[in-house]
Amino acid sequence: MKRIKIKLVRSKIGCSKKQALTLKSLKLNKLNKVVELPKNPQIMGMIRKVSHLVKILEEE
Repeated sequence: MKRIKIKLVRSKIGCSKKQALTLKSLKLNKLNKVVELPKNPQIMGMIRKVSHLVKILEEE
C-alpha cells in the first residue's frame, strides 16, 4: 500500500474546531511533527481540508 509523509508547518491556533479535530485525527499535534499515513481517499480528503497548515514531504 502506498504511504504519504506529512508535516505540520503552521499552528492550529486560530483555525476552526473542525480543522483542529482533523489535525488530531491525522495525529499531528505538535509543530514540525512528521507522520507517515496510508495514501487513501479518506486521508487525502483530510489533508485537503488542512492543506494550508501541512506540507507533503514525500509520496511513495
